[in-house]
Amino acid sequence: MEYKLPAGLLSAILLASSLASAQPAVQLDRWAIQPDGSIEWKPDNRLPHQDHIEMSGEKVSLWVQYGADADGKPSLNRTMVFPAFRLLPVRTIASMTYNVTDNDLPRFLINDKLMRTGVYNAAVAPDQPEKLISIRHKGIMEMTSEVGKEGAIRLTRTLFPSVDKPLAIERWAFFNKGRQPVKIEMEYLNREVRPATERSTPVQHSFFVSTVNEGLKTVAPGDSTIFAIIYHAADAGRPVVKPVIENELSARKARIAQILSRLQLETPDNILNTAFAFAKIRGTESIYLTKGGYLHGPGGLRYYAAIWANDQAEYINPFFAFLGDEIGNRSAMNAYRWFAKYMNPEYRPIPSSIIAEGDAVWQGAKDRGDMAMIAYGAGRYALANGNADSARVLWPLIEWCLEYLHRKINANGVVASNSDELEGRFPAGTANLHTSILYYDALRSAGMLGKALGIPKQQLTQYAADEKAIRSNIEKFFGATVEGFATYRYYEGNDTLRAWICGPLTVDIFDRKEGTIDALFSPRLWTADGLASLAGNKTFWDRSTLYALRGVFAAGETEKALNFLEYYSRRRLLGDHVPYAVEAYPEGNQRHLSAESGLYCRIYTEGMFGIRPTGFNSFDCTPRLPVKWDKMALKNIHSFGNDFDLEVKRAGAGKLDITITKNGVPKKYTIKEGATQKVQL
Repeated sequence: MEYKLPAGLLSAILLASSLASAQPAVQLDRWAIQPDGSIEWKPDNRLPHQDHIEMSGEKVSLWVQYGADADGKPSLNRTMVFPAFRLLPVRTIASMTYNVTDNDLPRFLINDKLMRTGVYNAAVAPDQPEKLISIRHKGIMEMTSEVGKEGAIRLTRTLFPSVDKPLAIERWAFFNKGRQPVKIEMEYLNREVRPATERSTPVQHSFFVSTVNEGLKTVAPGDSTIFAIIYHAADAGRPVVKPVIENELSARKARIAQILSRLQLETPDNILNTAFAFAKIRGTESIYLTKGGYLHGPGGLRYYAAIWANDQAEYINPFFAFLGDEIGNRSAMNAYRWFAKYMNPEYRPIPSSIIAEGDAVWQGAKDRGDMAMIAYGAGRYALANGNADSARVLWPLIEWCLEYLHRKINANGVVASNSDELEGRFPAGTANLHTSILYYDALRSAGMLGKALGIPKQQLTQYAADEKAIRSNIEKFFGATVEGFATYRYYEGNDTLRAWICGPLTVDIFDRKEGTIDALFSPRLWTADGLASLAGNKTFWDRSTLYALRGVFAAGETEKALNFLEYYSRRRLLGDHVPYAVEAYPEGNQRHLSAESGLYCRIYTEGMFGIRPTGFNSFDCTPRLPVKWDKMALKNIHSFGNDFDLEVKRAGAGKLDITITKNGVPKKYTIKEGATQKVQL
């Protein structure tokens, strides 16, 4: 006889199950952190395995698919994107792009026998078989293998983009481990491909695959020889100059070291420290020098020589204000200047994206809340950057965006927008939570920034009133019980949990923090890859997970936030797809879009360390030191017009010491855990 639970009891059981927090799964690492800060994969019995990574310079982005088959034979597939080499018709994705497989390479011979580098007939044994030994990443990719039936030749391929040229390099270093001299030859190759003149702009472009140091070399035991293959672009009429490979490699290493030297995270958890370091690389390398100036671009084989109101204005630029990298700051200011060119007296919306080096715009998703994104990011950037002159440049843009948003307030007192940053992939109604949250925080920043700039009191009083009103209306209109959780609905009529309910936590709105955090970490939203965009859907976008982790730290749920941060960081740094935050899945196959890496770093600066800019040389600091840690620090911060270190240490029961060290001189504050310290530099 079948027994059925009473309907009321069944509902109660389902609610209790959904209220239970999801627990991060146990993960099996594929990669390991090395003493030099790189990560390394040594293939084990988990083969075949394939992955992909993107590396960028000012004039090129190199996207590499790599891996090994079931027998350990390595493979590489390289795609080069040249952002400033534009094609027609004018579109976001119209950067000159070429793919090179192993089968497109020059032939290599060892002792006159062919080394097979591409796909070959499995029934025919290669003359010189190859087996993968290891792969390393740290802004440069190194693939090491053994060649020959006895493994007497060690081969290390090094792949990286040039720092400042439209050029990617693949350096082949052969080392003779045997007892006899070995003849190694790379055949000459110089292949040119040209798109049609009618499809190139402003002149015809060419793509070259060329060899460097080709020919036959005799390698003594214990000695080595180096060849290189270069993938480069050139315009018609401009001479092609072969690079000095070692100089290019040194320049790339120096650029990576420069990025890593600033804003250094020091915690007892080396995975978090390393993931933070890698995020700085990806977030900062992806800046392209175009005719429109330095433009930060997400990448992913599609998004170059262009800017977006979310990726650049909202996500990455506030991070650059903490990193203090010169090129990063130049790209941030340039992005805001480009958006400012589209201000108009009729208050028509600024485009969501400015594309093709500034030649065109994209606004295919209508108004996504872009003015809120721009005002939010520009306000935080201007304060943390600590430069009054730069802030004065940004103020008219912030002012214009706030007026635009004020005019968009609907009958419910929240901001109307006909789309959101997911551009129609999921419902967003006519007014969504995220846009109003960004507007609220933009008003907070504008009040502080305006005071620092001497803006008339009457205007700032109005901003304060608008801030208070939108804060109240966010609770009235969006506050709701959804799927049993006292949290927020994303739009009117929304009855399914959404990842972006995390937004209020990131701007210090904690009215519904318990229900919101329970919902975020419930089995309804938390998945193996972070937050599902919509409960019950397999789609995930890292950006909302990164916002959520920042917000949960800010809300004071430190241990819960750390638990999920450790899980997420380990998965992205040492799991099957490494080493950066990703954009989305299934769309884009987890591309390493670069602005998400900026959001990862902001988990620490704004969440764990609780830094909220309040002036050009001041900030509120609400540190969240995990129970199992004695201390944590951010070293070499270049922000608020100063270079300084920030360290947080335990100071007895329920207390923390915050030490700010500037020019070698420490200044210490002691606070209760959970309290906020105002810091004036």
